[in-house]
Amino acid sequence: MGRPLQIEVIAYAPTAFYHCLHCELVWQQAGVGQALHAEQLASGLPEDLQKAYQDLAAWIARLLATYCDRIAIKVIDAVSLEGWWKSLRYGARRYPAVIVDGQVFTGGDFAAAEAAIAQRLGVPQATA
Repeated sequence: MGRPLQIEVIAYAPTAFYHCLHCELVWQQAGVGQALHAEQLASGLPEDLQKAYQDLAAWIARLLATYCDRIAIKVIDAVSLEGWWKSLRYGARRYPAVIVDGQVFTGGDFAAAEAAIAQRLGVPQATA
């Protein structure tokens, strides 16, 4: 078996900020570390983007369950420097953007992206 198919996903992702290792240890020992990070993640995105991220995470989990080690997925935050660069490189202007072998699927078009993944893996698709 060859290398796994590389899939990149550019999306708005919730972010939690961490302190230095020593400060994090103090926060954890004080019992506020987990609650603080959970609150950051919960309020990190507006409700619509949080829902879109949850839908994306569910789709990725289903892909990994279906294709296991035949795929490798990298999620890139759209507001990071790498996200900006990848968006510019692939011409992605809407998110989430799924990139499969240079082909870009934007705006949550998971069915088309999944069809491209199956095609590249040589998996027959069911016809409706």
